[in-house]
Amino acid sequence: MSRQNFTFTSESVSEGHPDKVCDRISDAVLDAFLREEPEARVACETFATTDRVVIGGEVGLSDQEKLHDYMAHIDDIARACIKDIGYEQDKFHHETVEVTNLLHEQSAHIAQGVDAADNKDEGAGDQGIMFGYATTETPALMPAPIQYSHAILRRLAEVRKNGTEPALGPDAKSQLSVVYRDGKPVGVSSIVLSTQHLDEALTSDDIRQIVEPYIRESLPDGWLTAKTEWHVNPTGKFVIGGPDGDAGLTGRKIIVDTYGGAAPHGGGAFSGKDPTKVDRSAAYAARYLAKNVVAAGMADRCTIQLSYAIGVSKPLSIYADTHGTGTVADAQIEKAIDQVMDLTPRGIRQHLELNKPIYQRTAAYGHFGREPDADGGFSWERTDLADALKKAV
Repeated sequence: MSRQNFTFTSESVSEGHPDKVCDRISDAVLDAFLREEPEARVACETFATTDRVVIGGEVGLSDQEKLHDYMAHIDDIARACIKDIGYEQDKFHHETVEVTNLLHEQSAHIAQGVDAADNKDEGAGDQGIMFGYATTETPALMPAPIQYSHAILRRLAEVRKNGTEPALGPDAKSQLSVVYRDGKPVGVSSIVLSTQHLDEALTSDDIRQIVEPYIRESLPDGWLTAKTEWHVNPTGKFVIGGPDGDAGLTGRKIIVDTYGGAAPHGGGAFSGKDPTKVDRSAAYAARYLAKNVVAAGMADRCTIQLSYAIGVSKPLSIYADTHGTGTVADAQIEKAIDQVMDLTPRGIRQHLELNKPIYQRTAAYGHFGREPDADGGFSWERTDLADALKKAV
């Protein structure tokens, strides 16, 4: 039996964190190509540092001659992201940053394995393992430490952007150590919050006075007590933030993007990848399946693993683990999953409607635990497969 009494810690980073700036730009480039052509192939990576953004990777279109026309917009896409995030500091400003575009045509050797042909279905864009997870410990069926770490930073971003707290800057990190009793989260033993601020005169105590009310409203009642340790801007001043303070790179915050370390993670990052890349789409499918297993009442916790080979359409394996909380056998869940959802790359894209420009919004505050959007964003957070799973078992 797993431990029931323990403390578990997860962190989140804001949209202004250097790595998240890069994730945002990569996903914005992806959305731009999908908006023009839903079947576009994109693998976009971004690097950012002082006064510089470098964008590279590969793009595939049905008419590759159009690629040059679309490339002309990449500079504007990057600047729009930086502006929306809020960077206007001396050495990282959306108007003056130098943007270098190194995107190129997709490799024909990759395309031949992925593309559908007369004698084969569309294959996976790469080999790999992908995990999904769900738990009843929060309404969103997400682990509490990462869910509430995200919530704090989303709230701080809201009040920064709407002008309520103009002293705050875009770059920030949060970290919660959550206490579990009898397997359920009941409180926070410590909180770490570091946020960029625009006024050099502000002290750590000043910053705490600004952020504490928003932290308290983001957490369940009673979780913060007199025993909770607070560490707000513990190193002191935090004025130089973003890529000027530390370089950023797409895909370096994969644990922040998923379950905060409470569940396994596959080898691939998400941002900048079109949904033929199972690093992304199959991880979304695995979360969708795990969430529906829990929503169906089959388990209080569920981990799903899928595996793929490049150029092969069907998953090599489906694995379910309900961590001893299941009301049906894990093997039955695996069989049910195989019956109710087509887990080929094409099947996943069609079921979850992934060939849409819905990815820029995923680049900060987690890819999971969000409300599904009317336009198809976060479709993998729906629980519309629960009844089918119940019937299948």
